[in-house]
Amino acid sequence: MELRADLRSILQYLPLVAQSSSLVWPPSVEEELQTISRGPSESMVNSGEALALHITNMRKSLSLNASDLAPYALQGYGLFFDKKISREESANFFGEVVPALCRLLLQLPSMLEKHYQKADHVLDGVKSGLRLLGPQEAGIVLLSQELIAALLACSFFCLFPEVDRSLKNLQGINFSGLFSFPYMRHCTKQENKIKCLIHYFGRICRWMPTGFVSFERKILPLEYHPHFVSYPKADSWANSVTPLCSIEIHTSGAIEDQPCEALEVDFADEYFGGLTLSYDTLQEEIRFVINPELIAGMIFLPRMDANEAIEIVGVERFSGYTGYGPSFQYAGDYTDNKDLDIFRRRKTRVIAIDAMPDPGMGQYKLDALIREVNKAFSGYMHQCKYNIDVKHDPEASSSTKIKFVFAKQHVPLTSDSASQVIESSHRWCIDHEEKKIGVATGNWGCGVFGGDPELKIMLQWLAISQSGRPFMSYYTFGLQALQNLNQVIEMVALQEMTVGDLWKKLVEYSSERLSRRTWLGFFSWLMTSLST
Repeated sequence: MELRADLRSILQYLPLVAQSSSLVWPPSVEEELQTISRGPSESMVNSGEALALHITNMRKSLSLNASDLAPYALQGYGLFFDKKISREESANFFGEVVPALCRLLLQLPSMLEKHYQKADHVLDGVKSGLRLLGPQEAGIVLLSQELIAALLACSFFCLFPEVDRSLKNLQGINFSGLFSFPYMRHCTKQENKIKCLIHYFGRICRWMPTGFVSFERKILPLEYHPHFVSYPKADSWANSVTPLCSIEIHTSGAIEDQPCEALEVDFADEYFGGLTLSYDTLQEEIRFVINPELIAGMIFLPRMDANEAIEIVGVERFSGYTGYGPSFQYAGDYTDNKDLDIFRRRKTRVIAIDAMPDPGMGQYKLDALIREVNKAFSGYMHQCKYNIDVKHDPEASSSTKIKFVFAKQHVPLTSDSASQVIESSHRWCIDHEEKKIGVATGNWGCGVFGGDPELKIMLQWLAISQSGRPFMSYYTFGLQALQNLNQVIEMVALQEMTVGDLWKKLVEYSSERLSRRTWLGFFSWLMTSLST
C-alpha cells in the first residue's frame, strides 16, 4: 500500500510502522499480542498486575517512554482489576475479553489497509480516510465500528505514541489517565467510567458491530463568500426576519434519551472529548463513556476554533448509567435500537460545540454574544442540498454512486425562508433527511463553565431557528433559574418575535447588565420590557 497523504498525516500518532507497502506491528509487539491472544493459561495474563507488565513490555518495544503515562497508571490497572471488581468479573475479562482484544489488534494493520483502499470511493470521491483533521480543515472521516474498536483497544493497552500530540492540539488518547492510581483509589466515579468502557469491550468481543460512524469538522467561514453562509456579524442577526422555531421543554430526562430524531448537543470542551480520559466526570465525559466510539474522534480531531463544530453520526450506546458528577454510576448493559441509515450509521447525531469557559460579566459583551450564537449556528446549520440516486453500501464496489448537488446561491441571514438548505464549507452532504431534524439540547456552558442559563437558551434558540431546524427540545435538568421558561416562551410567541427581534432584546439587556442599569435576569427583564 502506497503511503497516502491521509495516512502520512496520522501515521506518527499510530503504534504501527510502514514497511514497504504495508502497515505492520513491530515484531516484538506482534509476538506479545500473539501470546496474550492465546489466553491466560499460556500468557499468564490473569490479573491487572500481570496485564500492566505486558503493557510495559509492549510500550518498550514501541520505544514509548514510561513518563508519558499518567502517574502510577500501571499500578491502577492492578488496583482496578484485582481489587475494585469481583473475582468472577476479573476472571471473565482476562479469560475472554483480553485475548479477544489482542486478536483484534493483530488485525489492525489489515483493517487499516482495507479502510484506505475504500476511503476515496465510499462518498463518490470525497475523502473519508482516517487522517489528522485540523482546525479550519472542513472534512469527514468515516470509520467502521470494527476499526474503531481496534483503535480503542490500542488506547486500553496504552499503545498510542503521546509525543508531539500536544503540538498539534491533540488530547492524550491512552487510557492511563483513567487508571491513574492516586485519583482512582478514592474516586468512585473513576471506577464507573472504567466499568462502562470494559463493558463496551466485553460486548464487542462477543459480537462485533458491523456499522459505520462518521466524524465531521464543520466550519462557518470567517470571510464572506458568495456561495457560502459566512460568519454573521451583529447587524446580520439584528436584521434577520426568520421566525423563531418551536420549543419543547423537558424538566426531567436526558438528551441522549430524547425520542425524536434530532441533533443531540454535546456540551463540549474546545478539545473534543474534554476530560473523558482523565479523573473528572462532566456531562460530556458521561456521553463519551456510554457511547465509547466517540472517543475515537479524540485520536485525529484537534481543538475547535470559535467558528467550528464537530458532528458525529452513527455511535452506538452500550451502557446505562445513573447520577451525575460524583454520583455517576455504571448501570449495566444498554441495547441501542436506533435504526441505521443508508451508510449503515446508527441514526444518532451528536454535535459538539464548546461554550466560553468562565465568562463572568464578559458574556454580556457584544463580541461574546456573537461568538456564542455563531458557535451554536456553526453546529446546527444545514450544509447542502443534494439528490440521492441509489441506496449505498459502504462495503459495495466503487461503481455504486451517489449524486450530490451543491447549493450555490448565497443565502443571507435576512432570508425569511427557514427551510432553505445552506452550505458552510466544501462538504458533501450525506444526510438525506437533515432538514427535518431538530435539536435536543440543554444548559450549554452553564455548569462548570459558568454561563448564564437564561442567556444561553436564548442564544441557542436564535441559532437553531436561523439554521432552519424545525424545533428545539430543551432539557433543563431541573435548573431553578429556568423555572419561568414556559412563561417567557409564551410571551415571545404572543409578540410574534423574529430572530432579529429577540437578538436586539438580548443585546439591549446585555448592555444594561454591563452598565449596571439592571440586575434582573434576562427572563424578568424581558417580560417587563414586553409588558410595557
